[in-house]
Amino acid sequence: MKNQLPLVALTKKFFETDPGMVARHLETMPAEEVIEVFNKVSPLVALEAFKHLHDSTKAQLADKLSNELFIKFANHLQLADAANMFLGLSAEKRAIFLENLDEKKKKEIQELLTYPEDSAGRIMKTDFIAFHQDIRVKEAVQKIRELASKGNAASYIYALDYRGHLVGIMNMRDMLLAKETDILASIMRTDLFKVNCFDDREKVAHELSTRHVFAVPVVNSEGRLCGIIHAEQLIGDVQEEASEDLQKMFGASGDEHVFSPISFSLKTRLPWLYVNLMTAFLAAWVVSLFEDIIARITILAVYLPVVAGQGGNAGAQSLAVVMRGLVMREIPSSKARQLISKELQIGIINGLAIGVVTGLIAWLWQGNYMLGVVISLAMVVNLTIAGFVGALIPLSMKALGMDPAQCSSIILTTITDVMGFFAFLGFAVLFQHYLV
Repeated sequence: MKNQLPLVALTKKFFETDPGMVARHLETMPAEEVIEVFNKVSPLVALEAFKHLHDSTKAQLADKLSNELFIKFANHLQLADAANMFLGLSAEKRAIFLENLDEKKKKEIQELLTYPEDSAGRIMKTDFIAFHQDIRVKEAVQKIRELASKGNAASYIYALDYRGHLVGIMNMRDMLLAKETDILASIMRTDLFKVNCFDDREKVAHELSTRHVFAVPVVNSEGRLCGIIHAEQLIGDVQEEASEDLQKMFGASGDEHVFSPISFSLKTRLPWLYVNLMTAFLAAWVVSLFEDIIARITILAVYLPVVAGQGGNAGAQSLAVVMRGLVMREIPSSKARQLISKELQIGIINGLAIGVVTGLIAWLWQGNYMLGVVISLAMVVNLTIAGFVGALIPLSMKALGMDPAQCSSIILTTITDVMGFFAFLGFAVLFQHYLV
């Protein structure tokens, strides 16, 4: 026992100093030995190494961990990592995993794992073999032999960087001909054929038929490997209804679908129509505040729909881009501010460009240059706000657990109408002496 203490202390120090390197070595070891190593260090120290493992390796080890240690590890994983690990868990571990999640996390993970009909993500398999690119060939081959002895054979081996991004691929011939001391990065092929998890199934089938490969890796919008599609799956027209199974396991239903019952559709839509009605009266109230100046300068009424329409369209453009990004999972939480900032800048530029043109038209049409200045300034303000809120609203609704598809456009229209009317009529009040 005394002889083991220095070794345990050294192992602990290694885990704490470079958990990423530890993870890369653990992935080449038999699962039973990895569990033994985890049991010899504290759970917090083991957790740091566990976080750096590839998702499929996490799942393999999770099935062998004690329930107590598994729950501790699962509760400290990032949402995307937890979702990817979930796919590879046994039914028993999935049940334990779900029992220890709150409803919000359940819904978020369900959404991450649910792909559209006929998409690559819907039919992909998660039983693939992947290693970090700086693992030696000898270690990788040993692990492959261990997996093959248990019935897990593979035609292709995938190489990942430390973030789980797919960076290379190797076939068994390359592995056997390489030197044992070579690292995978030196022999892997980087001219990758891969598909996105949202690509259409027919497109994937066509690509596979023209390239004559056994399987194709599937990546998400960040380039992380999340599964593979075998050629025989498409040839045999085999499609797993993974999304339906996941909904049953999570005990949660999705939002409204195209063939949802009428009662359900009314339940989800009608409340928002009432909200829209109230917001329409809010915009009307803003206009009523400027009733006097509109009565004196009636031409202002002509330009109200122009201001509202441009603001609504600009906001809708921003909203559509962000909504697509949310559906395609291209917007990690760490980049939300960057996206909002980008849309704000686009709004300012659009406002200046549209404002100048609108101002010139108003000047030439009405013969009053100050009217052109007023509507130009209003356009800059409204389109800037439209770009900003067009990105902010769906991201905020998503964070609050609401469906952005049902409520974002209503809120967006309200803000662009109210702010557009207020800006336009407010500037008209400031420069009214030049407009009469």
